[in-house]
Parts: sequence; structure tokens; C-alpha cells
Amino acid sequence: MARTGFCDSKALLDLHKKADERRAPLRTWTNACGPIDRFQPVEVEESRTAPDKMEPESRWERRPSTHTSEVLIMGFHEDSRTCKADCCVAAPVLLYPHGMQGLHSLHTLVPSLLKHEVEMALENLDLIWDRTYAWDMFLDMMGTQMQYSFPNADLPRQFTDATRAILIEWIIQVHELLQFQEETLYLAIHLLNHSLRQLKVSVANLQLLGMVCLFLAAKKEESLLPEVSALCSLMDHTYTKHQLLRMERKVLCALKFDLSFSPPLHFLLLFASVARCSATVVWMARYLLELSLLEAQCVVFLPVQLAGAALCLARQVLQECPTPEGEAAWCLASSIHVGSEPTLLRIMHILAGAAAKASSQETCATFIKYSSPKTLQVSRHPGLNNAAGLLSVYS
Repeated sequence: MARTGFCDSKALLDLHKKADERRAPLRTWTNACGPIDRFQPVEVEESRTAPDKMEPESRWERRPSTHTSEVLIMGFHEDSRTCKADCCVAAPVLLYPHGMQGLHSLHTLVPSLLKHEVEMALENLDLIWDRTYAWDMFLDMMGTQMQYSFPNADLPRQFTDATRAILIEWIIQVHELLQFQEETLYLAIHLLNHSLRQLKVSVANLQLLGMVCLFLAAKKEESLLPEVSALCSLMDHTYTKHQLLRMERKVLCALKFDLSFSPPLHFLLLFASVARCSATVVWMARYLLELSLLEAQCVVFLPVQLAGAALCLARQVLQECPTPEGEAAWCLASSIHVGSEPTLLRIMHILAGAAAKASSQETCATFIKYSSPKTLQVSRHPGLNNAAGLLSVYS
């Protein structure tokens, strides 16, 4: 096929096919060298499963927090507002222009209970190996946020938001086909966003750039990797192995070999663990958060802001009744400063609009992905059909 467009891989990447028909010829024991309890097989209630039994080699993925069934209301903090030391952070932690400078005083501002909950959450999510360094790692995650966002959402002149969305849609399908971890997808899109602004790439090589970003992310996050020739076959052999490896070198040089990234998924799972959110709320928030990858205007927001907005919107969509214990847990989680109220409301408006049109537009891989029983079919929730209904809560 000509190089001027994306290869037609619908037959190969059809998500409606059975698992054994679209499973990639790799990763039969991926992540076996990691912690034993980090990845658990997804368990689905009998009432939610199809008549067919689950495949023996079912996909392994991180289980969302299922401690309690209560859901909490997101508490917002204005950037200019100051709070007492015993209830919330007195300064906008994420907006320090000099990274970690000033964050060490957070030890005296954040209550010991929150510090304990953050350490427990990071340990339960297997994001740390030694709890001694949990709080320091959390401070670093919060203090390095500015390097993960962009001053504006402008793309190079030859690309449009629609072109970017089509490419990310294709990356999501390949990621799902290869059964990579969710962190790999978020890192790949992060590398793509930076590469589009650092490299001069033609439209003809845009698909190659997307595959290279996914390949680099897999090298950092995965235990087993596909062969380069297999990646070329996924692109219908439009590009050669030499072209792929040469593009890989260009991307690494443009990024100065910096592949570090704290994905918004980690912040979402952290907040949900501290707040004791139900599994349904977490899956809904994960769905909304993945939809943000397709929205070019979301690149200007910090990962922690995207996570906080997705979790809050998920609660509004599901309308679960909060309990007193749940309210107390969410008040504790909301003491982590995630930005001003107007910023979070703006993100929620974007996510609500994306969810309302997710099933009707061509880029619907994420909608299909979260319509399966193992994700509790959150993308088919009736509350997502009407964006105006979601936004009326805040009008």
C-alpha cells in the first residue's frame, strides 16, 4: 500500500474477534519476573460473563481497588486559597516552577494520616519495593509534573487533531492486540506527543513514528518484546526494519534518551485507593482517562489533574450514594492539591464531551475495549450518552 496513509489493518486488529483469534504470538507469561501479586487474573461474576468459558491464557492486568463500595465527592481547592496545616496543603504543590524546591516542607503541612495512606496505597499498587522511600517517591511524582505537559496544544502545521486521533486510535488497537500493560500505552502517547514537537516528521512517516513510540514504551515497561519484523507486519510491511530502527534512533536523540514518565493512571489508582472508591467508579474513571489520550487539548494539563477530573466525573456519572465513611476518605484524598476548580471543571467538560461521542465516531477502540464484561461494561453506561446531562450538575 502507498505510504501516504495508514495501513488497512482492520482484519488484523478487529477487537470483536475471539481472544485466540487476535492474540499476538508472544507474551504467554509476560511479567513473570515481577512481583507475584502485582498482576492478578481478572475475575468476573457469573452473571456478567458470556456463556463461553474464559480462555486459559486470559489477559493479566492490574486489578482496581475494591476495598469498599462507597464513592466520594471530589473536593476542589482554589489556587489562591490557603488552608490550615491540619486539613489540607497550604500551597499549590503541583505548580512550583522549580520542581522539588519547597516540596520538602510538605512533610509539616500534610497530616500524618494522609502520608500513611499514600504509603499504603503505593505499596498495595506495587508501585514501590521499599515503603521507606514511598513518601519521597510521591513527592518526586508531584514535583516533576510540569515536564509532562505542554504550554499549548498546537501541533506542527502539517498535522491536525483528527490526524493525531486516528494515529492514537491505531496505537490503542495495536497495544490491545499485543496485550501490553496499561502503563505502556500512556508512556507511548507521552513519547508521541513530545516527538511530534521535537522532530520533523512527514505525514507519510506518522504511522512509523507511532509504532516506534509504542516499541520504546514496551522496552521500558514490558518483560517480553515482539520482534521488529512482527511490528513491520502490523504496519502491512509499509516500512522496513531498517526504517523502524533508524526512526527509533531519531526519537531517542530528540528526547535525549529521557523516557521517564509518571502516567496519570498511577495518580488515578493512588487517589482511588486512598478514597476507597468502588471498582465500578475506578473502571469508569479509567475509561474516561483513556479517552483523554484522544483529545489533543488535554496535553496542556498535568497528569494528576487529568486523574482527579476523571475520578470526579466518574462519580457524577454513576451517582452512587456516598456513605459517611466514604465522605471522610474522599476528604482525605482531596487534600492532595490537584489544581484549581476551573481547571478541573474544564477537564471534566472535555471528558464528558469525548464520552458522549465515543461510540458514534470512527475512533471507537477505547469504547469497545471498555464495553466488555471484565471492565464492567462502563462505556455502555446510560449516563454517558448525554453530555448535557453530565455537565448540568455543575451549571
